[in-house]
Order: sequence, then structure tokens, then C-alpha cells
Amino acid sequence: MVSILLCDDEKDIVNALKIYLNNPDYRFYEAYNGKQALEIIQKEKIDLVLLDIMMPVMDGIETLSKIREENNMPVIMLSAKSEDVDKILGLNVGADDYITKPFNPLEVTARVNSQLRRYLKLGSGKAAEEVYVIGGIELDDRRKEVRLDGETVALTPKEYEILKFLMANPDKVFSPKQIYASIWKEEPWGAENTIAVHIRHLREKIEINPAEPRYIRVVFGQGYMIEGERRK
Repeated sequence: MVSILLCDDEKDIVNALKIYLNNPDYRFYEAYNGKQALEIIQKEKIDLVLLDIMMPVMDGIETLSKIREENNMPVIMLSAKSEDVDKILGLNVGADDYITKPFNPLEVTARVNSQLRRYLKLGSGKAAEEVYVIGGIELDDRRKEVRLDGETVALTPKEYEILKFLMANPDKVFSPKQIYASIWKEEPWGAENTIAVHIRHLREKIEINPAEPRYIRVVFGQGYMIEGERRK
């Protein structure tokens, strides 16, 4: 089942999108402003977002910016405007595609199918389908849960992403700049201190003795790695 979030302040538009995208394999979530959309994304595993630009409470550009802080699912922007400035702004913030109202139903379906195919079948969504296991650590990326020896561990979003990054690449050393660029998606200014703090907090949560870690190791002068054989 594919989960699609429809976010537009006009309920008629949301209903029309549901009709255009009618598919027994799709589960739809509805939001009527950016704040509602973000609340749904925090609670549910969303595979694609159709997001209006002009909305009350929180507009689409601000909403997309916050989505991209933690999520990489495809986002298709919707707007009644056709000016290039809106399109460029949305794409610069991290939109994957752009559709101008009024919609052509066939175009909407084609663009949604294209983004889902790329995300779910060609690699971008692959990590979300996997469970990573190294030693006593199990990271379930579908549920966004981490367990240590069977007990749930509470991690911040950034701690979670760093752990997932390392677990997806066991026994490989990454510099603080590489880790920062991968997780924050921006220039790694001050990466050493930021990553060091997050690694310390991670160790406090997943190591029996953080001073003598079993999993996350420091390779002096080079960076960090997670040690152990990965099992699926």
C-alpha cells in the first residue's frame, strides 16, 4: 500500500485529486494547511506529497522546507500561478516536480506515477523498506524505530539518521564532513563539533559502556564507523 498525502486548503481540490488518482493500492491522507501536513508526516509513513503553495497557517514553501529537514519522499508542488518564480522557488527548496492549476487529470496521474516509480523502485525509497541489524542493534526504517537487545531506544531525528547512515555502510569510515553533508544536505561548516556531539549522545544510548564502545568506533584523524556484520 502506497501512502499519499494531499495538502491543499481547498477541499474540492483534495477531493478531485483523490478521484484522479483513484487506485486500490493508494492510501490517502488529507491536510488543509502546512501545519496539518507536518503533523501527519510525523505520525505516518508517507511515500509522496502533493503540496499546494498558497495556504493559510503555513504555506507550501515553508512546509516543504521543514519536510526536507527530515524526509526525502517525493513532493510535487501545486499552484494556481504559472510564473517561473514560484516554480524556481519550490524546486530550490527541494520540490521534485511542479503542477499548475487547473490540473489535467492525465498529467497528475503521470507525474505521480513517475515520482513513485523513481522513489520506490529505482532506489530513493529503498532504505525505507529495510530493517538494518548489526549485533544487538535493530533499526526498522519503516517504523522509524531502533531497538537495542530487544529494548526500544529513543533517538532524536538526527541521531536516528546518523545511525542509519552508519548501519547501511558497516565497517566503512566516514569523516565528520561526509556524515554532515549526507544528513544535513548542506555545506559542512562546523561539522566536526556537530557530529562529535551527536556521536557522543548516540553512544550514551546504544553502548553499554560509551567509553569502550562495541559499535560506533572512532578512527583517529579520519572519522567514524560502525563495526560489525550487517544482517537483513
